[in-house]
Amino acid sequence: MFGYILRRIALGCAVLLLAISTLYVIVQAAPGDPASAMLGPKATPAIKAAFAEKLGLDQPMPVQIARYVGSVLSGDLGTDLRSRRPVTEVLAAHAPYTVELILAALVIAAGLGIPLGCAAAVRRNSFFDRAIGLLSVSLISVPPVIIAIYGMLLFSAALGWLPAIGAGEGLAERLHHLILPAVAVGIGWVGYIARLVRASMIEVLSANYIRNARAFGLAEGRIVYRYALRTAVAPTVTVLGVGVGYMLGSAVFAEIVFARPGIGKLMYDAVILRNYPVTLGAVLAATTLLVAATTLADILNALIDPRFKESRE
Repeated sequence: MFGYILRRIALGCAVLLLAISTLYVIVQAAPGDPASAMLGPKATPAIKAAFAEKLGLDQPMPVQIARYVGSVLSGDLGTDLRSRRPVTEVLAAHAPYTVELILAALVIAAGLGIPLGCAAAVRRNSFFDRAIGLLSVSLISVPPVIIAIYGMLLFSAALGWLPAIGAGEGLAERLHHLILPAVAVGIGWVGYIARLVRASMIEVLSANYIRNARAFGLAEGRIVYRYALRTAVAPTVTVLGVGVGYMLGSAVFAEIVFARPGIGKLMYDAVILRNYPVTLGAVLAATTLLVAATTLADILNALIDPRFKESRE
């Protein structure tokens, strides 16, 4: 198991290194001139050339990629062209808001989706099962940005129960501000998780060891929640790991709508201003979160079900 964990971490690092190079090329290939965007239309060609030289944009692309990868590996992500602060410092100030948003969305998705899917599988083909199926499809179909806007209109503007913008200061206030964005990002995944757990539970409940457990007279609740659910939940862990990437995309819209100072909002502002160092740093931070989430999901799956480790070897 320890060897598998080391190999999975090494693979994640390799993927991250490839992602850094690819993202740099994509960002640099985007239309627009960072010198003109940052210096204004009155900047002379000489000033723009000096600015491009300072950023290393006058070098061939392979040289630029090698320099940027070397800087990233040394912990230097550059300097914010607006505030003149190190990009690592800017990211450190914004990353916690996005991380807490994603974690809260994962709790909502798993905390609601797993029990609903398990209950639907146990009551297969009943009215309750069909109701959960309808609810799941409905939640999957609604875009997160629509949930964010209508949630703000209903619970903030109309009822006044939840704050509409900002992230709060203290722990209680931050949790209060987190409810609406987390629901907007995570509620759609409740449907995915519920359908996945239902299908997996139905397959597991028909397995031979479950029939043997029933033949020995074990309580149905113990069979379902101690034996079947543990096996059935393994695919859900993988889906949640991959789902972090989609949640990061949804978090961009949620942070814009709710004016949260997270990585998504930072990335959006940096792209608008053509702030290359911050754009690359924000995309790199989001990619790191995704790679870390998928790596952790594979490790957890291997711990839950050793057969998963054998299938990846």
